[in-house]
Amino acid sequence: MLRALPILLIIAFALLQWRFSARRTKRELDATSTPLDDPTLEAVTKRLGRAVDLPHLRANVVQMDAFNGLAAPDGRIFITSGVVDRYRRGEISADEVGSIIAHELGHVALGHSKRRMMDWTGQNAARVALSMVLNRFIPGVGVWIANMLISLLAARLSRRDEFEADAYAAALMRRARVDPAAQTSLLRKLEKMNPGQGGAAWLMSHPAIKQRVNAIDTLHEDWNRTAS
Repeated sequence: MLRALPILLIIAFALLQWRFSARRTKRELDATSTPLDDPTLEAVTKRLGRAVDLPHLRANVVQMDAFNGLAAPDGRIFITSGVVDRYRRGEISADEVGSIIAHELGHVALGHSKRRMMDWTGQNAARVALSMVLNRFIPGVGVWIANMLISLLAARLSRRDEFEADAYAAALMRRARVDPAAQTSLLRKLEKMNPGQGGAAWLMSHPAIKQRVNAIDTLHEDWNRTAS
């Protein structure tokens, strides 16, 4: 029991850190965001919401130039002002914005926020335990190896979540009659915005865009075969 005490304390501390981080994130989002105020985008959001029995679903816009979406720990959906700006300039369509909202809804529906909390606490405990073991055999270098191994594990888990959210979004968009091709067309545009994103996918928290597009295309092909 005494040997396990340091690990239990690390887990407890990590849980407290996560709760503090979630509260801080909520305060920051409340201070820097406003409800989405565009009739066309609101209509797409409501169609997605009705398809999952959330008729009053609303998206929020957080003031940030980056092109991104966010599922907050409390279940709210956010897109950045960078997304809205590109939509208003005609660079992306309303359905493509809808694909971002559908993806973030997937993170909420699949419980990724809660799962990430558990993963994060477990990873921190594993990081310390592995560092202690490796440091006995490789002093100094053991900590570096432990950090690298746990970071690789975290990236792999994050990529899994992204594939799952993509699959959820693909199914939701078909059900809501939002153009399903908008999901992959947006990803291809995102690839052009970030041309170097395809390399070293095993180190990244998001899968390579080509992998995501291929996975989504395979889903639609399977569904179309089943329907025909």
